[in-house]
Amino acid sequence: MLTLSFPAQAFGTNCYVIADGPGEECVIVDPGIGIEETLREVLTAHRLKPAAVLLTHGHVDHIFSVTPVCGGDLAAYIHTDDRYRLVDPLGSSSLGPQLSGMLEQQFGKKVTWREPETIVEVTDSQTVTVAGIDLEVIHAPGHTEGSVMFAMGQVPEGVPADAEVDRTLLTGDVLFAGSIGRTDLPGGSHEAMQDSLRRAVHPRADSSLVLPGHGPATTLGREKATNPYLQGLS
Repeated sequence: MLTLSFPAQAFGTNCYVIADGPGEECVIVDPGIGIEETLREVLTAHRLKPAAVLLTHGHVDHIFSVTPVCGGDLAAYIHTDDRYRLVDPLGSSSLGPQLSGMLEQQFGKKVTWREPETIVEVTDSQTVTVAGIDLEVIHAPGHTEGSVMFAMGQVPEGVPADAEVDRTLLTGDVLFAGSIGRTDLPGGSHEAMQDSLRRAVHPRADSSLVLPGHGPATTLGREKATNPYLQGLS
């Protein structure tokens, strides 16, 4: 599986491009702020044709470029509980006044938002099949109400054989290397995050390669052994 990633221009959000191989259709995950030019270069270099955009949640640093990336042809997939965030992700009701003010200062008051033309709502345990790739939707609220992870039964090409991974988990802002997503923004919940870590994260196989929304890749086995937020869960 061809898996490419690069950071957005703000907040270090990881944007992922996933395909069966060069010259194939691909899935774009979490197109954040200022990724359009780099995304075009990646698609051109590998002769990829976008088939859909998947959003792990509705925070602006993960969805800022979704509308231009989708154009009028591609669907954006988001969990039902975060669908409302596509209406006004730049507003203080979505981000909180502090982060909303930071964005306004960085990009100016002329920043505008338009929803993608086609939005597909997904739910827990649903399998989304796009570009020939099956992705399991795992609802894991806590960072936002509709935060999800996407699980795949393949691993990126080039992963060393001694990495002992045989599947991939795109965790968005649910789980990072050594940490988890914050729960103090509007729609966040510490209690919901604890439940998600216990119910949706910890039971997954240790052999899962974790591709998070920010920071480096890791493995679920490593996180269970070292991540303080996963200690004591069963």
